Amino acid sequence: IIMSEPIPSKFQVWKLAARPHTLTASIVPVIVGYALTLQLIHRNSKMLLQQKSSSCSAENSTNGSGVCALDDPASTVLPLAIQFAIFAGLIQISTNLHNDYADFVKGADTDSRVGQARATQKGWLTPYETCRGCVLCLFAALLVGVNYLIPTNNLCGVGVDDLEYDPVMIFTVISSLFNAVAYTGGPFPLGYIGLGNLSIGYSGLGDLFVFAYFGVVATVGTPYLYLTKVACFSPTTSQAQQLLYSSFLYSIPIGFLGTAIIVVNNLRDRNTDIHAGKKTMAVRFGGTFAKMEYFILVMGSYGFCIYFWLLERERYHDNDSTAKAWMALLPLLSFPMAIPQLKAVSFGVKDGQALNEHVGGTAKLQMIYCILMAVGLVASS
Repeated sequence: IIMSEPIPSKFQVWKLAARPHTLTASIVPVIVGYALTLQLIHRNSKMLLQQKSSSCSAENSTNGSGVCALDDPASTVLPLAIQFAIFAGLIQISTNLHNDYADFVKGADTDSRVGQARATQKGWLTPYETCRGCVLCLFAALLVGVNYLIPTNNLCGVGVDDLEYDPVMIFTVISSLFNAVAYTGGPFPLGYIGLGNLSIGYSGLGDLFVFAYFGVVATVGTPYLYLTKVACFSPTTSQAQQLLYSSFLYSIPIGFLGTAIIVVNNLRDRNTDIHAGKKTMAVRFGGTFAKMEYFILVMGSYGFCIYFWLLERERYHDNDSTAKAWMALLPLLSFPMAIPQLKAVSFGVKDGQALNEHVGGTAKLQMIYCILMAVGLVASS
């Protein structure tokens, strides 16, 4: 007698499809972005106040002396970070749900799957149900983007009646929504516009996508929103770009660790991906390449800690605050967590299902690394 697999509750099924345990990859970069914004404000308060004083409209945003007041960072930065984190989380859940659907209909998720169970592949959700959940999350992300991320601040010289929209945020929101379904591709919804064969992940560009959106965009988003919405900088000015450059540098190691998660995932799945026509980097260049890529990404993230430390040492060279420079090395405390991941993924013989624990292990590594980085940034402000 063959015992059928018990069907989880509907809540557990949707939880499995949405994969909330993966949300750290989109949320912790925003936490670092929040810390970077606080540091930016502390180190450039005079410049920020001058910029806002010269930009915002006197009748709507002046204090009693007729000078624009720079709002309390706690009351302005945290809401921006929360809004951006909600948007990023909804995009990731949308991507997860669409991946659950598309990998099944494209033949990548079969009974021979070596990764964690997928709701559509198991028959616990129909493809229609999974797509409907994806669309609802995309719509929620769009609402957050349209209402909170895209509009410019009318106190920065733009009247309520002629509200303008930030083109950078328009691109960020639209491209994020598109990439959520283009990551895996499939007949819905891209098939309706003749792009059913388009897939970021299946073409081997998944690593680049994760680095760009779950590294750079997720980290730089909050500092950018603060500069444009609160400090009233135009994103095209050299001052704004100079202020954001530091945030971009810090986004690189975060993107490295986010990409490392997808690398070990693709290393695990490469044998089944071959049969589904999924040409990830691990499929295109082989397991040895993926192992070396993982090593470079993880070690590179710690190499950046040394680089940031050198930059901070230079900054504090002529005063008594050199101890603050050591805060840049705080993420190195997570390195003991990286050692077993490196041993297993880059130098071990584990394969297939045995790599499952290291997908989660790498995600935990990124989370701890980012939290330590955020603490160091705030402490060195």
